[in-house]
Amino acid sequence: MNVKNISILGCGWLGLPLAIDLVSKGITVKGSTTTSEKISGLKAQKIIPFLLKLGDASIDTYVNFLLDSQVIVINFPPKRIPGIIEIYQEQIQQILPYITTDQKVIFISSTSVYQNTNDKISEAIIIQPEKESGKAVASAEQLLQQQLGNRLTIIRLSGLIGYDRLPGRFLANKKEVQNGNAPINVIHRDDCIGLVNAVIKKNIWGEIINGCADLHPLRKDFYTLAANKIGLIPPTFRKQEKVTYKIISNTKSKELLAYTYVHPDPLKLI
Repeated sequence: MNVKNISILGCGWLGLPLAIDLVSKGITVKGSTTTSEKISGLKAQKIIPFLLKLGDASIDTYVNFLLDSQVIVINFPPKRIPGIIEIYQEQIQQILPYITTDQKVIFISSTSVYQNTNDKISEAIIIQPEKESGKAVASAEQLLQQQLGNRLTIIRLSGLIGYDRLPGRFLANKKEVQNGNAPINVIHRDDCIGLVNAVIKKNIWGEIINGCADLHPLRKDFYTLAANKIGLIPPTFRKQEKVTYKIISNTKSKELLAYTYVHPDPLKLI
């Protein structure tokens, strides 16, 4: 697939560096933001900016944002507010009427759609999300699949880390944290961008793909080391006979996309 134009709905922590990377490859990128102050920053990176608030944008804005793009990346998480499931579905629904039948879509999803199984989890499992945020993302996936079919690829990303997102801050100073002996699932932003690029380059559509580092250190080891590395007080962990967890398998991403993770070991990232 010779991709020359891409629209990224949501140029935030992941979307902006993704857009910058694509521009560096000679691709014309349209990027959306809900904040007018960010428009100049997008322009400075040679991204064509759009001020686009879902549900509060004109038809022309939707049409022009998507016009001529072979690939659309939907990349914004649900806000953790009351009614999160319905609100997120409505937001996704706003953009769907303007996506044409010859356009492909990548939806940046989350492994929060998976339930804890105390075992390894692949894309083949029937998802049963346990938290409202996971249920919202799962409902958005279903809506997109119904509308787009094999023109959609879903990338389910694990916990996002890298650069200014320092995991040492997440649990620092906390006491009696649960599930210290549970394995973690994280992915560096570099690998998030790498997976999106691989999907586009290899023309992989109609798939669900997990994104997660190869290794899964224990929660207590990871967050203790992360806090110590930046000079914060590490958390303490509750002694538990039983822990609940899931281990996200990235095998499909490596086999289907022939992708090699840049950051396979989370402990080497901190």
